[in-house]
Amino acid sequence: MPEGPEIRRAADKIEAVLKDKTVEKIAFGLQPLKKFVRPLRGSKVLSLETRGKALLTHFDSGFTIYSHNQLYGVWRVVKRDKLPKTNRQLRLALHTDQHSALLYSASDISVWETQHIEDHPFLQRIGPDILNPNLTWRVVAERLQSKAFSGRALNSVFLDQAFLAGLGNYLRSEILFIAGVNPAHKARDLSKGQIGKLARTTLDISQRSYALAGVTLPERQYKALKKQGASYGKARFFVFSRAGQPCRVCRTTIQRSTANSRRIYTCSSCQPI
Repeated sequence: MPEGPEIRRAADKIEAVLKDKTVEKIAFGLQPLKKFVRPLRGSKVLSLETRGKALLTHFDSGFTIYSHNQLYGVWRVVKRDKLPKTNRQLRLALHTDQHSALLYSASDISVWETQHIEDHPFLQRIGPDILNPNLTWRVVAERLQSKAFSGRALNSVFLDQAFLAGLGNYLRSEILFIAGVNPAHKARDLSKGQIGKLARTTLDISQRSYALAGVTLPERQYKALKKQGASYGKARFFVFSRAGQPCRVCRTTIQRSTANSRRIYTCSSCQPI
């Protein structure tokens, strides 16, 4: 499943062709939503907001389309009516005079009055978006030390959307590694300095992944690896999907294990028990 940085990058592409544009034609693939075609047609798109892995398309008509890609959903942006050849089911199509934004395969789509969008069950239970420009490391640190999260293993907290929306499996491994924290530790067992480092790292790595299209290594290091012939997949991470390979920091062999039914990667030297 794509994580917060991937969803935000997809939103950027959609927003580039929809923002401040009038939707001349709209189509829903889910029957219950077809009643919204008339009130939305002719509306202008104000913005595309991301909340973790959910996308909110806001219209000047006072409506918002909520969509969540789930496992298989994918957006495509094409020239008006130039539909791509695919076996996927088209769930939502937004057409301006020049472009079409198309959502395939997703089934978690709904239309809300914008003033009531905060009542959406998913939005009510998630935490702050990891890419929200107003989110600070101090807020992250406070959440780590809160009653809801301080007593839980960090390998669980860093998958919980109620902690921070948009975190996911590769970000979990990368953030905990770079912060030098063992995934089995609990926030309440960390020092103040460790909490601060973990909070800063959480934001830094999420923002880097967004800026570099899923790369968590520093840009210079990533480019050096690419220049040596490494593929995008082989060069993008510190530890994730690198089981059996040497740690990029200390050369210790990277280990793979399972936490919360999801694979996780660690370095025993950089993340001591």
